[in-house]
Amino acid sequence: MDAVRTFLENQSLFALFLTIALGYLIGEINIKGVALGSGAVLFVGLAIGAFAPKSAPPPLLGTLGLLLFLYGIGIQYGAQFFRGLTSREGMKANIAACVGVIVAGLVACGFIHFGIKLADALGMFAGSGTSTASLQVAIASMKSNDAAVAYSISYPFGVAGPILLIYLLNVALKVKIQKPPAKILETAEIALRNAGLVGLRLSELSSRLPSGVAIAAVRRAHHNQLPAADLTLRADDVLLATSTDRRLLEEAAALCGEMQPGRMTSHREDLDYMRVFASNPAVVGMALGDIRFPDGVNCAIAHVRRGDADMLSTPDLILEAGDRVGLLVNRAHQATMRTFFGDSIKGTADLSFICLGIGAALGLLAGAIPLPIPGLGAFSLGLAALLLVALCLGKARRNGPFVWVMPLSANLVLRNLGLTIFLAQVGISCGPKFVDTVGTAGPILLVFSIITVFVLVAVTAICCLWIFRLPFDTSIGVICGATGNPAILAFANRVAPTDQPDIMYAMIFPSMTIVKVLFVQIAISLAAG
Repeated sequence: MDAVRTFLENQSLFALFLTIALGYLIGEINIKGVALGSGAVLFVGLAIGAFAPKSAPPPLLGTLGLLLFLYGIGIQYGAQFFRGLTSREGMKANIAACVGVIVAGLVACGFIHFGIKLADALGMFAGSGTSTASLQVAIASMKSNDAAVAYSISYPFGVAGPILLIYLLNVALKVKIQKPPAKILETAEIALRNAGLVGLRLSELSSRLPSGVAIAAVRRAHHNQLPAADLTLRADDVLLATSTDRRLLEEAAALCGEMQPGRMTSHREDLDYMRVFASNPAVVGMALGDIRFPDGVNCAIAHVRRGDADMLSTPDLILEAGDRVGLLVNRAHQATMRTFFGDSIKGTADLSFICLGIGAALGLLAGAIPLPIPGLGAFSLGLAALLLVALCLGKARRNGPFVWVMPLSANLVLRNLGLTIFLAQVGISCGPKFVDTVGTAGPILLVFSIITVFVLVAVTAICCLWIFRLPFDTSIGVICGATGNPAILAFANRVAPTDQPDIMYAMIFPSMTIVKVLFVQIAISLAAG
């Protein structure tokens, strides 16, 4: 065993990738429908770190991994984040997380009455919320590393505790969230027989159709044509309606007349369907309503397929690299449109390293700026600021020649790789410290740390599920943001495979980082006074 330990300590990169491999292997073990997934990498890292204390890769590697993860999350969910802040659900989520964090902080400080020092109490609070920024503030303000001892005990439970409690919540509430089915575009050919609609302009008819139904083409006098908004409808016009919900198409058919399949799709001499990849930088990041086709080309965008979902063509839909765009165009112009959109399959994986570098540099710069608080000193947001910058860039999508968004496939690879490297590095580096600290500090800090983590998760969950009555997938996303560690988010995505955990994490994590830092600053200031 000594030879194995020596080898691991001399080959830190080998230890890192061994941790990743074993972590994912264990994470695939399914017990009653629950698997840890990438979260198991952290626990394998703790074991390897305890076995080979000097095998930890450089901390910078873990920071880089976390940077890639947070940047990818921000870029993908920027638009949803800012919409959520102004929504009633978003306000409830932030209040729930804030209450949970503050109550956990008060409980941690309350342990001072049981003989715990303030530094230990604040260290437990920072570790239970896996907030390095809070720990840094405590160390800097108290001018000692005492808080790091309790932090090293609380941190593993700050990760493992929420994962366990989310699992128990899922079992107790018997929540079964299935992965939403992929949205697939459906079409219907509808003959206009409703006399009350004859004579309307197409734009007027569109406003009367069920929300989620669009008209992609019109057939008149044996010719298919694009749907001009000012086109006056005639009896027996055939409308090519599209939607991702078949029931909506049936409602549209009942309103307009009757379905007559085959009248349009069997005639493609005027308009034909083609699908191209969006890879040309000139169109990526633009709203569909702002795209101008080459002169002389009569073309319409029928839909956009992103990832595994079809999306209706709307003027405000932003085109992203790697999107597959469904076009209705004359066959003579198909080659022109392929060139116009780029149509390169490599676009599904390409990303601009210029934009990635600029965006990450801006985020790191913002995180390094000290923010003064009158009477409390100054603090910096660290990587939480990087997430905020990425969210802003994700909302903007594009500024001039800089296309901030990246293909979904590239984004997933980037952030999952970053998350995995971060979990492995942190686990290996925390392993020896965790074992040593538990052995020397005794069980009392261990017990208080568990209580602090439990309070943070329980209060946040109660506020979300029973006071504000938020959906389960939204609630566990709020818990992930309040507790902070990406491993918890990775597990939450296994329990609730929707977008909500990611969106809530992106919304809550930056604001709760600020709340945790302020709490530490205020607690130290009050204790000094």
